[in-house]
Amino acid sequence: MYLLTAISGFLIFLSFISSIFIYFYNIELLIYSGVLAWISFAILFFSIKKKRMLLILFFLSSISFLISYLNDFEINFLKVFTVNQYLLSLLIAVGFLRLITIPKEDKENKRTKGKVSFFKTYLGVHLFGSVINLSSLIIVADKFYKKAPLTNAQIVLLTRAFSSDAYWSPFFVAFAAVLTYAPNLVTPIILINGILLAIIAFIITYFEVIKNKDFNIKEFNAYPLSFDSLYLPICLAFLVLLTSYYFSEIKVIILVSSFALFLTLFVLLIKNGFKNTGLKLSNHIKNELPNMKMELSLFLVAGMFGISISSILIGLNLALPFEVFDWKIASILLALFILLSFVGIHPIITIAIIGDFLSTVNHTLLALTFLMAWSTTVSTSPFSGLNLTIVARYKVQGSRIFKLNIFYALKMYLVCVFFLYLLSNYLGL
Repeated sequence: MYLLTAISGFLIFLSFISSIFIYFYNIELLIYSGVLAWISFAILFFSIKKKRMLLILFFLSSISFLISYLNDFEINFLKVFTVNQYLLSLLIAVGFLRLITIPKEDKENKRTKGKVSFFKTYLGVHLFGSVINLSSLIIVADKFYKKAPLTNAQIVLLTRAFSSDAYWSPFFVAFAAVLTYAPNLVTPIILINGILLAIIAFIITYFEVIKNKDFNIKEFNAYPLSFDSLYLPICLAFLVLLTSYYFSEIKVIILVSSFALFLTLFVLLIKNGFKNTGLKLSNHIKNELPNMKMELSLFLVAGMFGISISSILIGLNLALPFEVFDWKIASILLALFILLSFVGIHPIITIAIIGDFLSTVNHTLLALTFLMAWSTTVSTSPFSGLNLTIVARYKVQGSRIFKLNIFYALKMYLVCVFFLYLLSNYLGL
């Protein structure tokens, strides 16, 4: 079993490397990278514990493809295997960053308590989470959990500080998803809106915890993270932005993925030398990459399902049920995303289904809607990967997380609608 797992890790890595190379060499060869990812998925499939959603998507995809075949609707088989390939590339690249950007505890501020403590810990989880994703949350949550069961204030901090990264972080899987399905977005507009939304999310959270005595914010024990190692994420962001400025035709998702790997190799070689770097990379490929099996499976199968549905929609030549995709339609779509997440449908599935169908609308407004949906649902839905991790790892009831965040989600929905209104008017929609 270990040998098969190691082989799957190697195939995932090969799929990642070939995706980057093929992008610059010949994009038509991307099918080979996709096939490698699907083979690794096939190897890991039986070791996945919760397969229900995957099996349902497989079944529905088969039915949809059969309908398309019987009606002579065109099926884009290239997209079936590759639609989320670059999204997976970013996910894999961010995994490598964990080898060099694991945050350390700020010992000078270890004993601080209260509001300042809450702020520093929130900021640390948010900034490091924007680069190394869920690893940041687990590092802090583990420290909390060693001392005592997670308090309501800690749960609120962890879920909201992490989920609000989805509003803006180009290193987050949500951003990769919108770049896949809304590639013509205007990045600066998305980043400005996203950062402002993340700030508002913090302000709402901060005033909730200081006004509600049940959170007992005065006794909040900090786990402030040392920001000394933030120079690595900053370097990565600088390289991406600089290269994007001079070579605007290159996809941002490709730049992030490429520089993430190059920066990881560069830092590891300086710190550990060739031999130890090789050992670390080998261990990561054989053991850590296969642990991505749930994310890998979901993105591959969701992409296939989305293509199967879009084949029918395009084949039927259905027109969009609205004339202009403006803030009103975007607000309805956002609400639909949130409601679907509460019954267990991951945002990537919903995005995959409607992404191609809405390909003709304004990509900037569509992308911001997707990011808003992802962030809001991740913090609140009992079925999100974030909340499932907290439930399983720290023995917290999913209903408790839902109750703590549901009104926050409603507040953020109203804020998001206002931002959609402003952006829609700015874009003249």
